[in-house]
Amino acid sequence: MPFAALDLHRRVVEAVILDDRGAVLRRDRFPATRQELLAFARAHLTRQHHLVMEATTNTWAVAALLEPLVARLVVSNPLRTKAIASAKIKTDKVDARVLAELLRCDYLPTVWQPDAATRRLRAATTERTCLVSDRTRIKNRIHAILHQRLLPVPPGDLFGPGNRQWLDQLPLDDAARSFLERQFRLLDATETELLAVTENLAQEAYADPRVKLLMTLPGCDFAVAQSLLAALGDHTRFRDGDAAASYIGLTPSTYQSADKCYHGPITKQGRSHARWMMVEAAQQMDRHAGPLGVFFRRKAKSKNRNVAVVATARKLVTIAWHMLKNNEPYRYAQPSTLQAKFDRLRIRATGEKKKGGPVKGTPRSQQYGQGRTRAVPALRSIYAAYGLPALAPPKSGERAMLERHALTAWSQSLQQPRRAAKGRGKP
Repeated sequence: MPFAALDLHRRVVEAVILDDRGAVLRRDRFPATRQELLAFARAHLTRQHHLVMEATTNTWAVAALLEPLVARLVVSNPLRTKAIASAKIKTDKVDARVLAELLRCDYLPTVWQPDAATRRLRAATTERTCLVSDRTRIKNRIHAILHQRLLPVPPGDLFGPGNRQWLDQLPLDDAARSFLERQFRLLDATETELLAVTENLAQEAYADPRVKLLMTLPGCDFAVAQSLLAALGDHTRFRDGDAAASYIGLTPSTYQSADKCYHGPITKQGRSHARWMMVEAAQQMDRHAGPLGVFFRRKAKSKNRNVAVVATARKLVTIAWHMLKNNEPYRYAQPSTLQAKFDRLRIRATGEKKKGGPVKGTPRSQQYGQGRTRAVPALRSIYAAYGLPALAPPKSGERAMLERHALTAWSQSLQQPRRAAKGRGKP
């Protein structure tokens, strides 16, 4: 059983092939191009070879290219491999030999290999995040040019239509005006590309039942749901929700020796993009009336807000894993907020707006024209309208939690249509 290892770089590849006793059969170094990789594989690899490489930028493209040509392809975790096989002398030849030896001895820390759909979703969500970051940097540069010239910023959105006209009429020197016009050209181009990427993701989200399922979580719009799905991939590979949260890097680091145990900051392992999105989703939980809001406020009172945000983000990932595992939506979503999220996704994906008002032939409500209340549908009717699974009754432990926090009546009210007062922040 021969073993092969590739030490991948941006421009070159260092290759080594060992026999089952560890003797070197071949060493090679060639450019990291599709043609050279295929030429090496067809000349020196067979269906009996076991191939290993470390996870890096171009790993998955090389894996898709060579996996059909070998018996098994393994991708190793570079951080854990370094911890196991550190050396005083580090060269490409040493790295390739170490990878092959670890594979031969079956002592290689591997990573999960995502399928093609997950890789595409990761690429799309990462591209959207980069465009959002680019837009933020451009806006910050525009704010800076105003701050440097002691110009007060008007209220409202500085980049809205009204204030955009105000910016065009500002008395600025030639250098500042040229800088401002250049930044606005960059901003317009970035927002155009961001809109195109977001619309493509919205169309995919509208057709994906898993995205709609995760959108029932408070704070999770389709962008957050897709980022989490891209990071987790196949949720069945995690034994429980805690393992999924650990994979995202939202669990505390632990140092234990003898009778002393220290819990430090979160590990920040895994995809930073998904972790950031879940933290952003948890920011608004202090206003939620359900169990997540109770958890957030209790943590914020005993610790501080930042700890509460991260702890709630971890709980969101844990709940999301259970929702995917059981194919069940969140039981305590706010119906009006959830309907607004689904409506925004439908409009983005299809362009179809729902016609308002009563069905033709139906008499007007008694509250018509008063302008003080609005209809709030039952949570189960929203789930049925968007093809989501029916809600299962809470288990005994969950019922005890609702009673302990005086949420039983509130949770039951979610399942009944009602009329609520108009205005932001009102139930």
